[in-house]
Amino acid sequence: MPPRRSYDQYCSAARALDVVGDRWTLLIVRELLAGPRRYTDLHADLPGVSTDVLASRLKDMERDGLTTRRRLPPPGAAYVYELTARGCELLPVLQALGAWGEPELGERRPTDAVRAHWFALPLLRALEGEGLVEVRLDEGRFHVHAGATDGPVYGDGPAPADPDAVLTLDTPTCVALSRGDLPLTEAIRDGRVEVTGDSPLAKQLREA
Repeated sequence: MPPRRSYDQYCSAARALDVVGDRWTLLIVRELLAGPRRYTDLHADLPGVSTDVLASRLKDMERDGLTTRRRLPPPGAAYVYELTARGCELLPVLQALGAWGEPELGERRPTDAVRAHWFALPLLRALEGEGLVEVRLDEGRFHVHAGATDGPVYGDGPAPADPDAVLTLDTPTCVALSRGDLPLTEAIRDGRVEVTGDSPLAKQLREA
């Protein structure tokens, strides 16, 4: 494998960008925050990336200690990629970057791809408390692990167990939340987000 390109600057920000500054790297991290993913799943949820670039980035990330690759036991018998502890430490970096980028969203362009689970990180920023939350959108369902300190922080599809709370909202409301135009507490009070569930987290959301 060729040596990693470097800015050759004795600066922690420059060193960090040596590792994660290449195009697609942080978006691969975004996808792997959902837990182990197969190469084909990553490629499907990263529209626009070529197979060569994705394979190259995954090799670089494994070399740099951000990801590992392992083979699932039968009957799966497929290879999956997952974040290391070092890779998981990029969650607050992505959260800060997402918050900074909220004003850049604007209106969705005709060429913009969208996946329901891409709204997971903005909602995680808005959620307080801990618990498993299922989110139901027009675009599909995903779930988030509010307050999680290890393991996947979100996942595509319905919650894998009984959720502590279910949020039901339409896509325009979710977009407004993601852009920072609408606080979650206000959306719940106005009835734009329906909260169901009897857990302390669900009650906390309804009473906020």
